[in-house]
Amino acid sequence: MRQVELLEKVLAYDPTADEDLLNRAYVFSMKAHGAQKRASGDPYFSHPVEVAGILAGMKLDATAIATGLLHDTLEDTVATPEEIQKNFGADVLRLVDGVTKLSRIELQSDRTRQAENFRKLLLAMSTDIRVLLVKLADRLHNMRTLHFIKDPDKRRRIAKETMEIYVPLADRIGMQDLREELEDLAFAELNGDARASIIARLDQLRTEGGSLVDRIVDRLKRTLAESGVEAWVSGREKRPFSIWEKMQRKNIAFEQLSDIMAFRIVVADVATCYHALGVVHQTWPSVPGRFKDYLSTPKQNGYRSLHTTVIGPENKRIEIQIRTNEMHAIADLGVAAHWQYKQNGGSHAPAPEAEARQYRWLRELLEILEQTSDPEEFLEHTKLNMFQDQVFCFSPKGDLIALPRDATVVDFAYAVHSDVGDTAVGAKVNGRVVPLRTVLRNGDQVEILRSKVPAPNPTWLNFVKSGRAKSCINRFIRQQQRGQYHELGKAILVKAFKEHDTAVNDKVLEPVVKVLKLRNADDVFVGVGEGNFTARQVVNIVFPGQKGDEADKAPPLPRPHRQSDHGKAGGIPIRGLIPGMAMHFAGCCHPLPGDRIVGIVTTGKGVTIHTIDCETLEQFAEQPERWIDLAWDPPSDGEKTHGHVGRVNLLINNEPGALSAVTTIIAKHKGNITNLKITNRTTDFFEMFVDIEVRDLKHLTNIIAALRATSAISSVERARS
Repeated sequence: MRQVELLEKVLAYDPTADEDLLNRAYVFSMKAHGAQKRASGDPYFSHPVEVAGILAGMKLDATAIATGLLHDTLEDTVATPEEIQKNFGADVLRLVDGVTKLSRIELQSDRTRQAENFRKLLLAMSTDIRVLLVKLADRLHNMRTLHFIKDPDKRRRIAKETMEIYVPLADRIGMQDLREELEDLAFAELNGDARASIIARLDQLRTEGGSLVDRIVDRLKRTLAESGVEAWVSGREKRPFSIWEKMQRKNIAFEQLSDIMAFRIVVADVATCYHALGVVHQTWPSVPGRFKDYLSTPKQNGYRSLHTTVIGPENKRIEIQIRTNEMHAIADLGVAAHWQYKQNGGSHAPAPEAEARQYRWLRELLEILEQTSDPEEFLEHTKLNMFQDQVFCFSPKGDLIALPRDATVVDFAYAVHSDVGDTAVGAKVNGRVVPLRTVLRNGDQVEILRSKVPAPNPTWLNFVKSGRAKSCINRFIRQQQRGQYHELGKAILVKAFKEHDTAVNDKVLEPVVKVLKLRNADDVFVGVGEGNFTARQVVNIVFPGQKGDEADKAPPLPRPHRQSDHGKAGGIPIRGLIPGMAMHFAGCCHPLPGDRIVGIVTTGKGVTIHTIDCETLEQFAEQPERWIDLAWDPPSDGEKTHGHVGRVNLLINNEPGALSAVTTIIAKHKGNITNLKITNRTTDFFEMFVDIEVRDLKHLTNIIAALRATSAISSVERARS
């Protein structure tokens, strides 16, 4: 595209555009890129010009188009930010910088670099959405010329990144045509054979059906006109990727697809949309369950339309979308159309509340960015937030909340506010109390029951679907873990330094902070608690040359701690803990208060608590530095104990009522069954294990004694592995 052609294209929709700015940007970019070449052999300058042309197709302002011309100058030429600001102003520099990658920074891996680039793009587009529009135009032209890149691995990486990040971003801002083209171009690289097969099938259908789309369009026009509805009607086949994705999602063959054609009816106003829908449904039978009203309940990206599927002309199953002219523009150009209305001060610019709804997803991504320190974790949670089919639920006040498909009550709570999610303890869905893991459906009204104390459960990570919920829960776990690691590490070091008659404080730990290159003494405590280094290493730094001979000895067995002398035992006291925190209970031996226990330090995970007779301990016999003497700390008077799980193996008679007898006895003795599994079954007996939540060893022993006294039970033993 020549300079004059680009200028004419912009002036055609914006006669007041800054011609001088565009001319200067064109010339500056052409000189900056000079003799650079693209993989296709074309001058590199052809790329920014094509990007500017795509942006002009979106009818953006001169500042955005100048940014398109200049978007690679900071990254790929010797041009400096000072030059950009001097020649084109602060606005253009801010947009160009937002699009520029972090390619000059050495990062750990391609994936980390991708995550960091995305973080920067997100922060930039949160202040000006035009950054994202330029980036999408840049990616679209790169995908159109992807086949010129010789390295197949690089082509696949770019195509995968497009599918994972830029496709859902285009979807989130409502740019359906651009999203579909990006999907199809990426699909051609990632699964070219499948795409070619679908195109061949579509060609075959066209040969057999002739001008079927044109015939159906004519019939729709006549039917609407006869009922007094003025409408513009168009039809098209769905793109190959859209067809492939539906085949995969529904696990059906191409021949089983019956709605590969989509038709649009564009009318003057909302009332006529519903009138046209009535005409269509009166003329042809509708397919049950395939009607969606996005007029009264718009999508999160601002998309509005009526969708219905009918058995239409020539007995073909077709999908019909009915919308107004403004809705049609927004469906194709999304936020770019909103930007035009906003710039021109038009009557169709989105209302403040609608605009707030449209950009809610962006605010949620920014909140994830604030809560997540690891770039790869941020990227993963962001994908979860963007790549989702939606379900719409209501708060008790009638506020609409958009959630990913299969979202749960916990996802809803975090979508309302992070504080609501952190304090959620229960919920009512449509007035009925339900578990927090309940999957929500369209139209559900959800009321969250809250506690005064924030206490997200780590097990929620097993069922939440939204990236926002996952990031908030992970943030809470990290905060709790650091606190527990700190307490555990401090207790270990206090015990270790007691052998040297030295109190542990910041001054004593100064050489450790210096040698291990930590920030402060708190990091020393956390590192010991987390298992990143041992108490012996810390002692050796503080007291060089006084290495003990503990490393040469076999690990001593901890003394049995009697209930009366817990405080004198010398072991580090512990209480029941939240699973997955600084100290967690081994699944191999299920230790209970009252058992003799020992801790094994695991690098990066804290301490795993085993019973002293656990067979797993044999693996650590040659690593005494990892053993920690532990003791149960009894709860203070009136304190409610945390539940501990004990496992028992049962052999019960194969007779009516035997299982009922087991559950009844456990319930009578205040035990709570958390898991039950039948491991073997014969004509006469059932073998099973049962996990029972109990207070301590004595509680489990009483339950086992009661089970042994029952005639329906042949044998009961506590599981030790």
